[in-house]
Amino acid sequence: MDVPGIPAVLSAALAAVARQGEASGQRLALVGGAVRDLLLHRVHNDPWRGVPDLDLVADGSASALVRRLQAALPPGALRGAQEHGAFGTVELELQLEGQTVLLDVATARRETYPQPGENPKVVPGRLADDLARRDFTINAIALDLASGELLDPHGGQADLQRRQLRLLHPHSLRDDPSRLVRGARYGARLGFQLEAGSREQARRTVAAWPWAWHSGERPGQAPAALGTRLRMELELLLRREPWPQALALLQNWGGLALLDAQLQADHHWHRRLRWAQRAGLPLLVALVAGAADPLALAERLQLPHRQHRLLAQWLELRAALAALGGEAALGGEAAPRSVVSWCAVLETPGIAPEAVALALVTGSGARRPLLRWWLRWRDLQSPLGARELIAQGQAPGPGLGERLRQLRAERLEQERL
Repeated sequence: MDVPGIPAVLSAALAAVARQGEASGQRLALVGGAVRDLLLHRVHNDPWRGVPDLDLVADGSASALVRRLQAALPPGALRGAQEHGAFGTVELELQLEGQTVLLDVATARRETYPQPGENPKVVPGRLADDLARRDFTINAIALDLASGELLDPHGGQADLQRRQLRLLHPHSLRDDPSRLVRGARYGARLGFQLEAGSREQARRTVAAWPWAWHSGERPGQAPAALGTRLRMELELLLRREPWPQALALLQNWGGLALLDAQLQADHHWHRRLRWAQRAGLPLLVALVAGAADPLALAERLQLPHRQHRLLAQWLELRAALAALGGEAALGGEAAPRSVVSWCAVLETPGIAPEAVALALVTGSGARRPLLRWWLRWRDLQSPLGARELIAQGQAPGPGLGERLRQLRAERLEQERL
């Protein structure tokens, strides 16, 4: 079964290497998304999504297989290789027939989870073990590259036919709840729904998972490794998938409760993220802003420092806006203050413009002055520059800066609030 778009020389090299391994009892198989998408295309007439990155699994050493593959390819085809010895994987970048192909070659492995949510312990295994460690049945199908045989020990083809996502094991989500986020990604991309038994597993996992995220929790209640995996899956969801559909699926399955109970009940995330997208803000920051304690959630997800700082600045600004306008500002009505007063608050040292944008998209203050500041006021400067003032006799120094601020304020006073 050929994969459309894969260079013929690569297909021939992989088949040759696979036959060499077969002679010594070491299988080489194509696994993962390439096989799934090929079946959807060939059997179910789904549109072909283009040449994917290729995931290969080998019985035996991945690095030894890569050496054999390199010998079977034309000279200069290998443009880059990165080996991850701890995980038994090698990433390859190939240039063939004017096309760049990315290969991920992994030693077949078996996984066990010592504690729910922790990183798994990995040991070498066979191809069957490697398929058994995967998330959903539709991703546990392999194509033996020596014989061309399709290996489907978990019924993935039947689930493809039914266009459903079935978790591989009864404890798949207990072991790694981030699989539910991944399921929402696949569901939105492929138009699949979570199979009934898997949905019940999601309900039980969310109900039982000790993920309250309050101060004073017992140590280890929320493993750091799980927070990292959740963030990575959310980043992929927001960057690569039709995120409105994916987040709607995740919320429908109860999965936003893995982040925060208030987010699970949030009916405004779609509008907030749409506005954030228009303002050029990180979508994950806009999502986290809807949590009961955004900074605590940011810490648990291990957001980058810049995003964590943006949330902190937004919370500081939100408090300042509440003080400026009282209940009127929080209710969406402009406080009876001047444009200069608004600018003084919105341009507080240490508050980035992006924090004002986040206040705007989250409805943290009076919409009209925030929007006018974002679109116009922040760009208004003194009608005279420093050089012009000096030419008119203004001495350089603190007085010059004060005069520039005064002239800008006079210009701002001409603006409509």
